[in-house]
Amino acid sequence: MAISEALVQDIVSQIVREMSGAPASSGQNGIFADMNEAIEAAKQSSAIVRRMSMEQREKIVANIRRKTRENAETLARMGVEETKMGNVPHKILKHKLLADKTPGTEDIITTAWSGDKGLTLIEMGPFGVIGAIAPCTNPSETILCNSIGMIAAGNTVVFCPHPAAVKTSQFAIALVNQASVEAGGPDNVAVSVTKPTMDASAIMMKHPDIPLIAATGGPGVVTAVLSSGKRGIGAGAGNPPALVDETADLRKAAKDIVDGCTFDNNLPCIAEKEVVAVESILEELMYYMEREQGCYVIDEAQQRALTDVVLSKGELNRKCVGRDAKTLLGMIGVDAPEGTRCIIFKGEKEHPLIATELMMPILGVVPAADFEVAVDIAVWLEHGNRHSAHIHSKNVDHITFYAKAIDTAILVKNAPSYAALGFGGEGFCTFTIASRTGEGLTSASTFTKRRRCVMSESLCIR
Repeated sequence: MAISEALVQDIVSQIVREMSGAPASSGQNGIFADMNEAIEAAKQSSAIVRRMSMEQREKIVANIRRKTRENAETLARMGVEETKMGNVPHKILKHKLLADKTPGTEDIITTAWSGDKGLTLIEMGPFGVIGAIAPCTNPSETILCNSIGMIAAGNTVVFCPHPAAVKTSQFAIALVNQASVEAGGPDNVAVSVTKPTMDASAIMMKHPDIPLIAATGGPGVVTAVLSSGKRGIGAGAGNPPALVDETADLRKAAKDIVDGCTFDNNLPCIAEKEVVAVESILEELMYYMEREQGCYVIDEAQQRALTDVVLSKGELNRKCVGRDAKTLLGMIGVDAPEGTRCIIFKGEKEHPLIATELMMPILGVVPAADFEVAVDIAVWLEHGNRHSAHIHSKNVDHITFYAKAIDTAILVKNAPSYAALGFGGEGFCTFTIASRTGEGLTSASTFTKRRRCVMSESLCIR
């Protein structure tokens, strides 16, 4: 079901009508015509939020979770309709996952030392107003996930959404503000501008009232943030390799790899982008991928044709990002059977469809003479992003060696990539993975500064 422009406007208008107690301003539901006005509104709300108790913040967070669950399908359909990327069922799952497993105020903890000299506390305090850049690949997911963590930590947030996902992003921001007002909090805990532009982003990054910037996007965005002169959290690109050795359960590995690679049409930055397999098991692995997991094997001519389409003139074709395998094959004149999930082929690591992060269900499989060679290839393919990697092996020594060599923020062992986000695996959910700046999987505590409070010669009652 497509969502029309009129329906989008009706949805947003309904939220505006339902808002209660919002202060008069030129913005509605956190959306302002001018970036400076948006930042000022977030600053005023920040003064309120930072004085709220943890219990009060948690009420806002709980309401954001509830509204995310209730609007999961709407957000998913809006995202697919607006960006033409991903698929609705998987985006619904992502919204429900973030609603259930994004850490809230429980992530804000105090460390204490008590002894003969008194009591010392390390507390996590808010930065104030955080600037955040959101991608078009996971627009509402990133905004809602960041909002939960940042507000739980006592901050407000100014978002710069991707221009290709403005309506979806603004709808998510509206939900956050509605959730805050309904829970007794202020309006404008999350704000943005009507038309996100490079100039608006520049104002945000240079504004004196924003001490911290969190960027979720490509390498260019992260570089700009790290060049801003402010504290930056950079969640950049990855090209996650999945290594399969001779000890792996190959049938399970084939299923896990394809499940992870095709989730939301390969949009998650953690998703399997290529496979490195030792030669002794490569053919059997590809057999299971083709015969049991809906993969379509392309020949050399089709590889060249696909390269020309998805990497037009050497640049990533944005019209191909997040599209399903059958659609991509149709672009090169291949009428793939229904149920085709993924495009696979055997190639060398330098192949452009392997060495480039595509964010499409295309998996090149690189042969390696042995495990050690496979590790070297995987490290090369990861390109030093230190983002995510995967391995399928029953050899603990191999897993340990690979983990040290690849040195990524995420390493998934014998499971689909999405297990890293708590979907079928333990741990919390996030859509901002700051591999480049070292924070790793971000959560509420990431968006705090540490403060030491010392009481000398007192409050030790041992």
